[in-house]
Amino acid sequence: MIPIEDLLRFVREDAPWGDVTSETVVPDIPCRAVIRAKDSGTVAGLAEARALFEHFGVGVRERIPDGRTVAPGTTLLELDGPARAILLVERTALNIIGRMSGIATRTREAVDAVRKVSPAVRIAATRKTAPGLRMLDKKAVVLGGGDPHRYSLSDMVLIKDNHLALVPLAKAVRGAKEQSLYRAVEVEVETTEDAITAAGAGADIILLDNMAPDAVRETVRALTGRGLRDRLTLEVSGRVTADDLADYAATGIDIISMGSLTHTVRNFDVSLDILKGAGTVRVS
Repeated sequence: MIPIEDLLRFVREDAPWGDVTSETVVPDIPCRAVIRAKDSGTVAGLAEARALFEHFGVGVRERIPDGRTVAPGTTLLELDGPARAILLVERTALNIIGRMSGIATRTREAVDAVRKVSPAVRIAATRKTAPGLRMLDKKAVVLGGGDPHRYSLSDMVLIKDNHLALVPLAKAVRGAKEQSLYRAVEVEVETTEDAITAAGAGADIILLDNMAPDAVRETVRALTGRGLRDRLTLEVSGRVTADDLADYAATGIDIISMGSLTHTVRNFDVSLDILKGAGTVRVS
């Protein structure tokens, strides 16, 4: 669960000096409301929305848990409390649910695609997240069945091309291994030869970057032939699309990481409806 203080800053961004419309137009009265899905997909962000509404005194009933696949029209949350509080939180909650559900849905689609080919292959995110939203983006990936990968530069060693522009590959890997035995060392390579060098230097994970499926398959064969494959985790990344997933999953790798899960997000459409008597007033 994301800390409530992190969530409240989103509300403060949307209403730094209060909700002037609701405060001048809407009486201080209780009301009921529902949040419904308008798309089909995997929902996420409901726990965060609930925490925000409850912080402002709104009662919340979860009809669907995070991580569940839903159809359009499905009621996700039922709300009961001060009308002004519901209106204050409404857009922030919908934005969180919409973005996180969009990420979770795309992740679930990718996971399902690779499992048809190789159930052992994992889909992972990257650090290509919106600044300030990383924890939400990564949680959405997990709810969609993916792996969050590293959350920050502090989590593990990942030696990339710009590191290797400054330090030779084998020296970089050996230096990282000497610093700590408790951190995995991953290295990004673009050729079979560099993959073999990284494995020989002691890398734990090799990221095959921007390599076509045939080149990945050849690299797996080369590592296997040298007796290096079994002690390595092999990851593929770089411009991987939904159309490529099956081809990469069949190459013998372990992980496919996709920046597009979080950097190109299609919002999942949700709405909040305030219930007034037998009718409904749409809040957009």
